[in-house]
Amino acid sequence: MHIASTTADILAPTALALGNFDGVHRGHQQVIRPVLAAADGMAARPTVVTFDPHPREFFSGERRLALTPLPEKAAYLNAIGIEQLVALRFDAALAALDPQTFVREVLVAQLQARFVSIGRDFCFGQQRAGTAEDLKAIATPDGIEVAIAGLELDGEARISSSRIRAALSEGKVATARQWLGRPYALCGTVVVGAQLGRKLGFPTANLQMPPNKFLPCHGVYYVRVTIGGAVGNDGRSSAASLGGATQRMNDANPILPGVMNLGVRPTVDGRQLRAEVHLLDWSGDLYGRAISVELLEFLRSERSFSSLDALKTQIAADCDAARRLASR
Repeated sequence: MHIASTTADILAPTALALGNFDGVHRGHQQVIRPVLAAADGMAARPTVVTFDPHPREFFSGERRLALTPLPEKAAYLNAIGIEQLVALRFDAALAALDPQTFVREVLVAQLQARFVSIGRDFCFGQQRAGTAEDLKAIATPDGIEVAIAGLELDGEARISSSRIRAALSEGKVATARQWLGRPYALCGTVVVGAQLGRKLGFPTANLQMPPNKFLPCHGVYYVRVTIGGAVGNDGRSSAASLGGATQRMNDANPILPGVMNLGVRPTVDGRQLRAEVHLLDWSGDLYGRAISVELLEFLRSERSFSSLDALKTQIAADCDAARRLASR
């Protein structure tokens, strides 16, 4: 996967999908698939072009947490065949471009696009004045083929990143999985924690994630964990590690069932949010390793217990519940 933050670094010409694609969910995949089919016939690089920061974050000034931070997004896109991700800097200059100028200066001159795929609800240009049909009308005379993908629906409602966030906020991981087309994953590096789980007989891996990662509701989850390689001094690891088990069949990336607690640990007067993962019937050193934690089932909400013994009993019950689910 070639990742470019400016159009000066791109590999051209391109066949591209244009949008934000946070989550790379089923609706996004419907927009991306035509790029893969078109790229071969056009001798173009299959590319996704997105924006950083998200335009809503730019206009509102409010931080927006991502379902898929950039390394995760790149890994998921690479797994479905995209070879290049261009994260255009969304700033005042880009926001001020009218639709015609955006097509002429960005799509034609900079991205050297031969094919563009967009969703039916795509808007672009100053004050979002341009529609999907406008882009097609403007770009076609320049020799750019434009495909407009239909909306991906679940029942009568459109699958969207905002609906996935809402489902995760309610612990509805099965619903999020259906809309994403895969389990939602938390990806990061194992760091040293308080080691309370070890003292209780349930050692945990303390997961350090990107600060802009969207987190589901606090509670205990049955999870599936893919163990990746060691993270280097530059903070990088493999796409499989960062992208939610995109290369599961590799023997170097074992997959194990587990239980994750996401929360502040009220029983021990915790204050800091932590994601702590206990791997079932497994022992080993994970410090410094990248892991991907896929959320398969919400077991219970986080709560405070009267004693550490009561907490230990509940953790044992959570592990038993996870084993039953793993054996299905």
